[in-house]
Amino acid sequence: MTDRLVYWAYALGWAVLKHLPEPVVRWLFDRLADYAWRRRGPRVRQLEANLRRVRPGLHEAALRRLSRAGMRSYLRYWMESFRLPVWSRARVARDVQVAGVEHLKEALESGRGALVALPHMGNWDLAGTWIAQQGHPFTTVAERLKPERLFERFVAFREGQGMEVLALTGGGVNVIGTLARRLREGKLVCLVGDRDLSEAGIEVSFFGEPTRMPAGPAALCQRTGAALLPVTLWYDGPVLRGIIHPEVPVPEEGDRKARTRAMTQAMADVWERGIAEHPQDWHMLQKFWPADLPPRETVEDGPAVVRAASAAEPAGTSGA
Repeated sequence: MTDRLVYWAYALGWAVLKHLPEPVVRWLFDRLADYAWRRRGPRVRQLEANLRRVRPGLHEAALRRLSRAGMRSYLRYWMESFRLPVWSRARVARDVQVAGVEHLKEALESGRGALVALPHMGNWDLAGTWIAQQGHPFTTVAERLKPERLFERFVAFREGQGMEVLALTGGGVNVIGTLARRLREGKLVCLVGDRDLSEAGIEVSFFGEPTRMPAGPAALCQRTGAALLPVTLWYDGPVLRGIIHPEVPVPEEGDRKARTRAMTQAMADVWERGIAEHPQDWHMLQKFWPADLPPRETVEDGPAVVRAASAAEPAGTSGA
């Protein structure tokens, strides 16, 4: 699909779907999810390869049922995102239920700042809208998309929900410096960061197999003194549920790189438990483990915080 067609497909979604009756849109997106699932294209096959790590004991029929639920969850994310601009504050408050908010409030009220880090679970845009409506506006990072008009629409959409969005590249802004400044000001930063198959990623064990995750969240919190708070999200019927987990502490021993590795592994352990409980809501349709990559290949299109990760390290460690 050309960049022009991609843009107009998203534009049509934002312009039209929010005006249709919600039951109609839900039915439509479930049918689209089922169609993609039946075709079993590369992204569905990769989703199933990832889910085999999460639920290794499943026989093939059960795995296929799980991947179907996963595709419906993934398309639900898009359906909700297209309709979110017309959701009322009361609707968001009703349909998002988050536990552990006291961890976030404690960090912000202490003036330390907080960095909320989450995997690609549930609907992170809806969760971000809920956080902003609770009186906690935040800063996040977006990777620049093509075409440029599509990137601008995504930024406008997220800014309309109360988020400050920094472009990872091409924005003339020092992204890491700005994130660090927001945290030192006692503010909130939210980053989606469960995938970094580049050489800059920190190696962790995830579902018993080595992979890489961004160093950025742990490195930024060490640099600024902010609290690192892992989050997990999942769907429970019509409700998006979430947990803001307790702070990942900075280890007392080891150099900065060792502390970053330990904190990143601790964060991965929290996410692993959440994904194991709700695997259908982990929207990972891309290669996630290096074992799935050809030799010497690395991935350069991970989430926005990926390549910002090692840049948060001071010179002399694992600089970008």
